[in-house]
Amino acid sequence: MGRRLLTSLEMLEPSTPVQYVKGIGPRLAEVLAGKGIHTVDDLLHYLPFRYEDRLNPRSVAELHAGEMATVIAEVRNSGLFRTRRMPIFQLTVGQGRSRLKCLWFNAAYLQDRFQAGQMVALYGKVEADRDGQLQIMQPQFEILGDVNEEGGADLAEKNAAASLEIGRIVPIYESTGKLTPRWFRCIIRSALENLNPDLPDPIPPAVRAHLSLVSPREALWKVHWPDAGESFADLQSARTPGHIRLIFDELFFVELGLELKRREQKAQTGIAFQLDDRVREAIKKILPFHPTGAQKRALKEIAGDMQTPFPMRRLLQGDVGSGKTIVAFEAAIIAIENGYQVALMAPTEILAQQHYFSARQILEKGGYRTVLLTGSLEQDRKRAVRRHIAQGNAQLIIGTHALIQDRVEFEKLGLVMVDEQHRFGVMQRLKLMKKSDDARVGTGDSPVPPGGGARLSTDAEPDVLVMTATPIPRTLALTLYGDLDVSVIDELPPGRTPVVTRCVPDERAPEVWDFVGKQIAAGHQAYVVYPVIEENEERELKAAQQMHRQLRDKIFPDLHVGLLHGRLDADDKERIMREFQRNEIQVLVSTTVIEVGVDVSNATVMVIEHADRFGLAQLHQLRGRIGRGASKSYCVLMHGGKVSEEGERRLDAMVRTNDGFQIAELDLELRGPGEFFGTRQAGIPSFRVANIIRDRQLLEAAKREAAFVIAGPNPDISQDEINRALKHMRSRWALSYGLVEVG
Repeated sequence: MGRRLLTSLEMLEPSTPVQYVKGIGPRLAEVLAGKGIHTVDDLLHYLPFRYEDRLNPRSVAELHAGEMATVIAEVRNSGLFRTRRMPIFQLTVGQGRSRLKCLWFNAAYLQDRFQAGQMVALYGKVEADRDGQLQIMQPQFEILGDVNEEGGADLAEKNAAASLEIGRIVPIYESTGKLTPRWFRCIIRSALENLNPDLPDPIPPAVRAHLSLVSPREALWKVHWPDAGESFADLQSARTPGHIRLIFDELFFVELGLELKRREQKAQTGIAFQLDDRVREAIKKILPFHPTGAQKRALKEIAGDMQTPFPMRRLLQGDVGSGKTIVAFEAAIIAIENGYQVALMAPTEILAQQHYFSARQILEKGGYRTVLLTGSLEQDRKRAVRRHIAQGNAQLIIGTHALIQDRVEFEKLGLVMVDEQHRFGVMQRLKLMKKSDDARVGTGDSPVPPGGGARLSTDAEPDVLVMTATPIPRTLALTLYGDLDVSVIDELPPGRTPVVTRCVPDERAPEVWDFVGKQIAAGHQAYVVYPVIEENEERELKAAQQMHRQLRDKIFPDLHVGLLHGRLDADDKERIMREFQRNEIQVLVSTTVIEVGVDVSNATVMVIEHADRFGLAQLHQLRGRIGRGASKSYCVLMHGGKVSEEGERRLDAMVRTNDGFQIAELDLELRGPGEFFGTRQAGIPSFRVANIIRDRQLLEAAKREAAFVIAGPNPDISQDEINRALKHMRSRWALSYGLVEVG
């Protein structure tokens, strides 16, 4: 690999600051820091985003329209010509008598970049112009042998640099400022040649053997400088042995941290709740219908956890309308019947209010005392509620995260339920769980113990149940919720019929309103949902209000048309919801506030205006508000103008399936893990090389191997090897993953 002999003083370590790599220095180190590159390890994990086969580049004469190709040719001439719409830069390159035209739109900046006689590598899709001549539009390019770029003259002689460019598979790196792909090739090659050859391998030999993993050093060399015989398809899809090793490294140490956290939780002292005949009868009394098999299974898993002497840490996920809330209330009864209090935290006041209404309707007939605590309550009311909580008079306490952040004292807190709806970030969830773990919060009426948190009259940790109504793809659950056990409700309650979904353009609005009118004439109700996007909230709220007036005054003048949006105060929201539930409002125009709460079985139609502007998961959540009764329900997705390709895929998925898990998988692919929940989710590990959508199988393998390492004494793995892996995991966790603190 052309590595030269070095003295120990010249050797680079992974932790060496990147400024000490030859050719970088303090100024360029600042530029690299903007890309998250601070150390040699960061630099070596800045992987190529694609590769070019310059071992056997195509000749111009053998090119065919429609193919992607790499061409190395000589610059013949270039120039900028202007059209009425935009300037177009044209470059002509040649090999002997063969010529190829390249075009870039809006590229006046290129007019001084090329000189006749230069050798240039071009990559792009070959097309035929109107005259049948071949050309490449917007090709990626690299001028070969040009060392007059940032840092280039300090790196190597021209001929040595050129040897990295031609006659091999060449890595292509994302540029940053003046630092070109060629600059990165030279710098990374230099760093690899100067890297300490005795890199320790933190992954235990038994795990490496299970997956036939190559060494870290070999992986780095082969990812940056592939062998001539390497599969080009494997390189582009990150499936070479080198890629697999680097990807597995990241996933393994995340899963190792989560597995260790799970084991540590199991070692804590919890509450061993009793589940006897008296408790079972209490649960049966509150059930409004016969539970589904999935609900029974989920409750059995939760109850099993609650009976153990260590704290429950469980995620309950169920598709919209699957009956997740009733399972949570059943779990609450187990705790209450054992003499403990239950806290249910929701991310918004409107959802907390909905849970409060549901709890009173379902639980109060069993004699259970439920209170609501949110930030908007008047101070006198807050003090009264806190007093009831502190004295143990309140058994189920529902509220926002003010439950934890405010000065609240529980007499005997046994179960914390967090209804996430993907609006708490991961770090917020863990912080809330940690506060309940610390169990040291006080009230406004009594001193707060040191450190904050909920005060308990026992040393036992409360159980924690995290709920979500958005189905989470397994890959995402393994990284976001890997420290939790998972229960899934994947059946709809009896009597529910799948919602019929149709997508129609705005010009068919008269037909849509006619259909809505017929449904209401049959005794049903309808939602009309209007988007309010944060950055244009004022303007779009006015548009929603205008839509309400149009429906009320012109389209449905004989009906009661209501309006619900986030700017209304809590009392008005509650009044409007109550009126809709009692069928005093037949058409409810609403923003997405209904996504997390209103449950009206008589509502059989939902019209979503500008549906292409909603995220896929959000559309699915909204649709879940209908189809809650026995009558057939309809969701109409309206759109106007030209819809983007991604928007088309979202709308098509909604029409095609009601399965929340299929929708979640597609949403994850479309938006990526960071944006999966509509707003960037805090706490997702910041992977450098892994991609949890692409690398699902490796993620499963990483979880399996992490459990194998943590499991305990094993003849195939020594304690020293386990300790080495854990030490590396803790350093990686602190530096890169940032998901939770471990150990």
